[in-house]
Amino acid sequence: MIKEHKFGIIIIFLILGSLLSSELASNENSSLLIINAKIIDGTGGAARLESVRINGNRIQELGQLRPLPGEIILDATGLVLSPGFIDTHSHHDISIFNMPDALSATSQGITTIVVGLDGFSTVPLSNFFAKVKDNPLAVNIASYSGHNSLRNIVIGKDYQRFSTPKEIEDMKNLLRLDMKAGALGLSTGLEYDPGIYSETDEVVALLEVVPKDQGRYASHIRSEDVHLESALDEFIEISRKSQLPSQISHIKLARRDLWGQTSWMINKLNAARHEGLDITADIYPYTYYESTMRTLFAKRDFDNRESAEFALTELVHPNQLTLSHYEPDPNLVGKTIAEIAVMRKEDPVTVLMNLIKEDKTKTDSAIGVAMTQPDIDKLMQWEHSNICSDGELNNGHPRGRGAFARILANYVRSRGILGWETAIHKMTQLSALHMGFKNRGVIKSGAIADLVLFDPEKIQDNATMDDINRLSSGIINVWVGGELVYSDKKSTGLRPGQVIRRAD
Repeated sequence: MIKEHKFGIIIIFLILGSLLSSELASNENSSLLIINAKIIDGTGGAARLESVRINGNRIQELGQLRPLPGEIILDATGLVLSPGFIDTHSHHDISIFNMPDALSATSQGITTIVVGLDGFSTVPLSNFFAKVKDNPLAVNIASYSGHNSLRNIVIGKDYQRFSTPKEIEDMKNLLRLDMKAGALGLSTGLEYDPGIYSETDEVVALLEVVPKDQGRYASHIRSEDVHLESALDEFIEISRKSQLPSQISHIKLARRDLWGQTSWMINKLNAARHEGLDITADIYPYTYYESTMRTLFAKRDFDNRESAEFALTELVHPNQLTLSHYEPDPNLVGKTIAEIAVMRKEDPVTVLMNLIKEDKTKTDSAIGVAMTQPDIDKLMQWEHSNICSDGELNNGHPRGRGAFARILANYVRSRGILGWETAIHKMTQLSALHMGFKNRGVIKSGAIADLVLFDPEKIQDNATMDDINRLSSGIINVWVGGELVYSDKKSTGLRPGQVIRRAD
């Protein structure tokens, strides 16, 4: 455990903060020696005071090291050096080519983002990877192949039904191409269209294409609220039949009468693991989610008043459901269902039904409070859950700018829900293991030099519902593949990010 204490002014940072990037760029053969850092290596082991030498894109060695002639030296007295944070479930790809420096991610210590989640990805994935190659990024990126996207291509608009054997085979052929391109595996978003209309056997059949020794399965399960129990059973069944490492995306209990029943969920997952299934989860540190309002209707009966009433009593309250994207009337963004009801002089149930009816584009999104803090704390403490953001680089939910900093500021420093070493483990090595990444997420000789240097007393998430795009603070430096991409509270302009393919 790191003890809180005040740090003196580190004079060397005044010099290196703005110059280190250019110095490294101009002397590519120079190694960098970080001295006097508190090392949290990602394994969960105790923090220790050591030096770390970076040479090229690798960690060359660590220990009690002496400077080499001509070596750049960075004095990290009072700071923590950890592996770069790995965001195992993100939607940063939505804006990544418009924001290639990924400042929202790097400013909270993220060096690797995983996309293609919730069943949505670029098809074929090779096109996306080619675009990354032509448009370098500051962060590494990996992707799943998305079931919903495959289904959209093969079935088209006639998707409100089970697929035929021919359609499943066509989807498998597309998935084979994505796996060949380096997809981590298959992701599903079974609570979304068109995947919600698929049978369990369709998913199992597609997973036959995913290599048993390398690939994996990630799922936004069929229900996180109304039918959570059966959705969890289905997820376990898919894991059992596929025999693949299987990860529940952004695990939660989002139905009010389930609040407080985390023990039931964890016991069920542990029983599956005891059976031999490699089941894991990721989680973000907020009590509120962001999704389409359509997910509040499990039967997709948007004009059913009884279903709308259930949604606004058992799933989310009208004063806790805020529009975050709404094409028909962007002026409604930032307002709750309760506020819109007052504006329109209608009851909240009618407003919810009408908002969905009016959105012909089906692109709405809303942020809703649906979880309790004690449940999140317990799920986060589960030894097989790692941290994610489920966020975007811009707008949307505050998690896109603050999730990882929030873990360290709130869950570690302020409330002690996790220890420093455990939290870092859940953000680095455990994430790498859950994604199948090699030589990442740990500080050891030979590992890729994705690193984060931060001030444990000042690390803080700043994005809120009132000011969604405020960046996190307290991150000092971020290296991706040994190159400095974030320093002095800004991007350096370097973009060394790599595509991480399955088994890389």
